[in-house]
Amino acid sequence: MATATRQTAAARREAVLEAARHEFARHGLHGASTDVIARKAGISQPYLFRLFGSKKELFLAVNDACFARTLDTFRQAAAGTSGEDALRAMGQAYMALIEEDRTMLQGQLQAYAASVEDDDIRESAARGYGRLVDFVETVSGADRRTISSFFATGMLLNVLAAMQYTLEDAPPDSWAARLAEGCKDAR
Repeated sequence: MATATRQTAAARREAVLEAARHEFARHGLHGASTDVIARKAGISQPYLFRLFGSKKELFLAVNDACFARTLDTFRQAAAGTSGEDALRAMGQAYMALIEEDRTMLQGQLQAYAASVEDDDIRESAARGYGRLVDFVETVSGADRRTISSFFATGMLLNVLAAMQYTLEDAPPDSWAARLAEGCKDAR
């Protein structure tokens, strides 16, 4: 008889967050299934609710983890740099993140969409985004206009990436290519 290896509570929590990240990214807060999340994480649905309390609390935990991952990506990219070099490194690392892990992009877009109607999600998104802004301001030392341009470019890149246009493969002479070219200049 095979024996199953028991996961620690922390490992189960991480498994739930990863399963939820994919489910919420694909279906949003209201369309996601906690039953699917629990099954993918290898736990029961009642245990999922013991860990997180509610579907919304799980969504908020996933949102917080996604912002933390983006901040960590920025920190790693900017290590040992400052000014324009830091901005360029963070921008390139962010593009790599959303191109390599489409779930990150989908999750962000779902969180922004849910923020329109939900105060708690709006507060979570604002808190996470604010941490990104604070870090970018601190590490780059850039002025407000430059910081605004950096984040505006990032949001435009999110939109282009959502439509599966990358900086390199937008159709020549298309609106997407023109915008992508402007993003290259902004990095």
